[in-house]
Amino acid sequence: MLNRLLSGDLPRSRVLAVMLLAILIGLAVAPFVFPGVKALNVAAKVLIFVVLVASFDLLLGYTGIVSFAHTMFFGIGTYGVAIASSKLGAGWASLALGLGAALLVSLLLSLAIGLFSLRVRAIFFAMITLAVAAAFQTLASQLSDWTGGEDGLTFKMPEWLSPSFEPFENEVLGLVIDGKVISYYLLFVVAVLLVLMLLRIVNSPFGRVLQAIRENEFRAEAIGYRVVVYRTTSSVLSALFACVAGAMLAVWLRYNGPDTTLSFEIMMDCLLIVVIGGMGTIYGAVIGSLIFLIAQSYLQDLLRVGSEAAASLPWLAALLSPDRWLLWLGVLFVLSVYYFPTGVVGRLRFSRAGAEAAKAHSCIREIPQGDGHVEA
Repeated sequence: MLNRLLSGDLPRSRVLAVMLLAILIGLAVAPFVFPGVKALNVAAKVLIFVVLVASFDLLLGYTGIVSFAHTMFFGIGTYGVAIASSKLGAGWASLALGLGAALLVSLLLSLAIGLFSLRVRAIFFAMITLAVAAAFQTLASQLSDWTGGEDGLTFKMPEWLSPSFEPFENEVLGLVIDGKVISYYLLFVVAVLLVLMLLRIVNSPFGRVLQAIRENEFRAEAIGYRVVVYRTTSSVLSALFACVAGAMLAVWLRYNGPDTTLSFEIMMDCLLIVVIGGMGTIYGAVIGSLIFLIAQSYLQDLLRVGSEAAASLPWLAALLSPDRWLLWLGVLFVLSVYYFPTGVVGRLRFSRAGAEAAKAHSCIREIPQGDGHVEA
């Protein structure tokens, strides 16, 4: 049952399986176990980035396409929900209409961008996507009547997702259930379903062809696969998943602006998470998103504690200043790449494979003869 649910892509590492199970349970009970607005925001952001990064990994890790326009589709999803909710009012119909329109726009744009792969490759394609993303960000800033310009849009969600909505009079397991908690669990269910869908895609025959194209697209084309069709389809699917991730962010924040979803920093964060978690692994998006976002959210608090503890050593207190959190985040990233060159998931799976190979080798060394054993 589990093998079918995960599309045959089991963790293949006991440590990785435990980590993934712990993350799943932790995110499932986060509102009850981790009280406070900040903790719930971090957990919700992890769910959103898991979908966003996994969709980007479908493009980069499985197909070998380097694109800098991925956050553009993320922003389209957010703007679709934001514009529909602000113009048509709060309601499920507005939410559905905004998401549908955003998916349609993402489909057409990704199809147009994907067709550029007919003529350009590698860094040239990446530069085209960067130019398109920059142009879209400028356009979002200029169309202030629709997008709110630099100030962005603030809008309302359906009543059930409103923080003031409380369906129960009493607390449930010590927690007041309101619209914010319901919104969180809506994101949780959607994120789990989308990750399972991505697992099904990458482990299907279509996904195997994408990996073949990543390894050697000329050989894949030589044996009869239409590389352009597969690359374009991968671009479209990746864009659609990123668009849904943007809609998830809109549901959670109830606000969107150019810097919230379209900034180049988010694109770089996605790239870092893919490298940390493991390129070409959907599980890497889960592990990498959790590590990166926890470090990004709590590193300043940790440095503040360390700086206060080292007050007697001025040089150490200055080095551990919370203002230098980006420096330490960069150090952590360099260390993670150095010790986990294939990402956390790749390293764990490689260690497991190495242990099994060593065990098999030790078994081969002993060949049974009669009642005893002799060395081969």
